[in-house]
Amino acid sequence: MIKKKIVVTGGLGFIASNLIEKLLKKNYKVINIDKISYSSNFYNTREINKNKDYKFFKCDILNKKKIYKLLIKEKPIALFNLAAESHVDRSIDDPYPFIKNNILGVFNLLESVKKYHKIHKKFKLIHISTDEVYGDIEKGRTSENHKYEPSSPYAASKASSDHLVYSYHKTYNLPVIITNCSNNFGPRQHPEKLIPKLIYNIINNLDLPIYGNGKNSREWIYVNDHCEALIRILKKGKLGEFYNIGSKKNLNNLQISKKLLSIIKNKNIKSSSKIIFIKDRPGHDSRYALNSDKILKKLKWKNKTNITRGLEQTVNWYIKNIDYFKSIKKRDITKRLGLK
Repeated sequence: MIKKKIVVTGGLGFIASNLIEKLLKKNYKVINIDKISYSSNFYNTREINKNKDYKFFKCDILNKKKIYKLLIKEKPIALFNLAAESHVDRSIDDPYPFIKNNILGVFNLLESVKKYHKIHKKFKLIHISTDEVYGDIEKGRTSENHKYEPSSPYAASKASSDHLVYSYHKTYNLPVIITNCSNNFGPRQHPEKLIPKLIYNIINNLDLPIYGNGKNSREWIYVNDHCEALIRILKKGKLGEFYNIGSKKNLNNLQISKKLLSIIKNKNIKSSSKIIFIKDRPGHDSRYALNSDKILKKLKWKNKTNITRGLEQTVNWYIKNIDYFKSIKKRDITKRLGLK
């Protein structure tokens, strides 16, 4: 049987590397395209580098000529676009890379895909976005029909890319699906993000810096569940549709911190870390929450991993892979960003 090929952009990153691993286990061939930025990490793919069904190409999605050549050469049936600047704090300090990569990069990718689709009609593009495009949600949960009200330059750049992708479906009949997912956590996440940063700090006896009063609430989903949802969408999703992907489980930053302290304490790891409250970042949304009934009803996908069990598995991975932290510049772990 001839294995089908899938392209994953940003494949050296957190979610994408987990997706690649899952696709390989499901007998797809995978082509990883990554420009190798500060958040790219070859540690994330070290276990699959010798897999005969895996290829890596260094390439920026801004380079539409090279992307098109790769598509023509490899002839994939689908492309998952996860290449993006994704850290809110960085977008506050310097919005330009977010505009360049998340908007202009997506535009160039769409142009390449549009040209490729004229030859390969059964191809589809799945564009991965975020719940942050909906903005601050004080009550209830946002369905796919909720208006976009992004608060940060990062969220605005992702909202822009969503609109751009959908416009190519409406105008050029490009076969696209757009997904908006809640906060992911799990193995291989860069420690500029909350959960791995807290794990790093606890292991290294550093205090746990929490923005404001710690009450900012996020909906959390274990990365494996997100990847399973993406593969379900690849197989069963309807072209031109948006799908929210979430767990319907919210915890605030203070609750996450206390859970991690408890989990690590139970592993007999001694730590003197304590929670400290620091100046909040500008424009910090108080709550994100998704209504993901559509994917449950239409595609029969459901989140499986209890958040406590997921955090336990995440902590286990970082403890087992302590060298992962050594593969990242220390200033990218400890330096405070987003104060402008």
